[in-house]
Amino acid sequence: MHFLKSLGPAVAHVSSLEAMRAGIGALIGLGLTGLFLLSPNVDLELGLYLVAPFGASSVLLFAVPNSPLAQPWSAIVGNTIAAIVGVAVCLLLTDPALRIALAVGITIIVTILCRAVHPPAGAVAMTAAMSPDAIAHLGFWFALTPIAVGTTALVLIAAVYARLTGRRYPFRQFDDTSKHGTEDRNPTERLGLSEEELTGILERYSQSFNLGVEDLARLIGAAELQAAAHFSGPLTAQDIMSSNLVTISPVTRLGEIADLFRQHRFASLPVVGPDMTFLGVIFQMHLISQARADALRLGRGYVAAIRRLLNRDWEKPVKAGDIMNVAGPRATTHTPIGALLPMMADGDTDAVPVLEHNKIVGIVTRTDLIAALARSAARNGA
Repeated sequence: MHFLKSLGPAVAHVSSLEAMRAGIGALIGLGLTGLFLLSPNVDLELGLYLVAPFGASSVLLFAVPNSPLAQPWSAIVGNTIAAIVGVAVCLLLTDPALRIALAVGITIIVTILCRAVHPPAGAVAMTAAMSPDAIAHLGFWFALTPIAVGTTALVLIAAVYARLTGRRYPFRQFDDTSKHGTEDRNPTERLGLSEEELTGILERYSQSFNLGVEDLARLIGAAELQAAAHFSGPLTAQDIMSSNLVTISPVTRLGEIADLFRQHRFASLPVVGPDMTFLGVIFQMHLISQARADALRLGRGYVAAIRRLLNRDWEKPVKAGDIMNVAGPRATTHTPIGALLPMMADGDTDAVPVLEHNKIVGIVTRTDLIAALARSAARNGA
């Protein structure tokens, strides 16, 4: 039974949206490269043509951009080294089988030593070793184009595509600034472990090729949050949420919203439609952002922008529906605290709406969550 289970999928379930994101990325990357840079047909004059290993590189660059094997150094240097090795072996040996095996074997050794392991590099070396006619014509130019040029193009497209689709490529570095632009690490990644210690963990378990140091820090932080949630007991969103809600409609003007924030000292206000149907949420920061954008657009100071924002000098008043957030995290009454913790731990979300059948029945703020955890800790301490 254990043997049969080992033959099954080892990769965790991935959403269809992520699968589409990766596939469309590869389509765009190879499509743009093929249309504007490298021809689909073999070009032995300039070497500007697509080769099969680029398809394998696209899988890494667009499907698993966080992998160390997909990073720019690994992709560009790895493929280029493999091409040089493949060309050299192809020019020196005549036996096809020996030529292919030796080219791939040497490529693996050299790319590991150069810290540039990229699985498609083996296919690059093999392609060179299997193409004696093309190599006789192009020589070591093959390493520059199509290989180095094509790989670089794919890497650049992958970086732009990742940014446009909300991903990060190249992957995060351990000493990157936080999302707030300060030198402090993000709250969920403050582990008390140094980069050297995390690197040692990856080397100890032979995972250096599979995971970056920054991603390991994020995973450990997430695991700690999940473990901390176990101490809160079986509490759910329904147990800690605020249910006596102050709500607004999509047509509520921002001046009225500012008055509600000032009156109730809330950090957020749910936007609802008929019968309490949840539409979105407005945070105080949305008002500040709107004032800033208005000041920049009109070339005015903040005072004038805020006056317009509060509808005292506004031809077409901005309303809640114009600036509300519709894509934030949501919960149900049965959502455990363990699921709420990571939603609010990184500072991006101050409150999570609690929905039943798309109608808002409560809201969990960061204050609600801290209070619940404090009570739980006090009970466990007693």
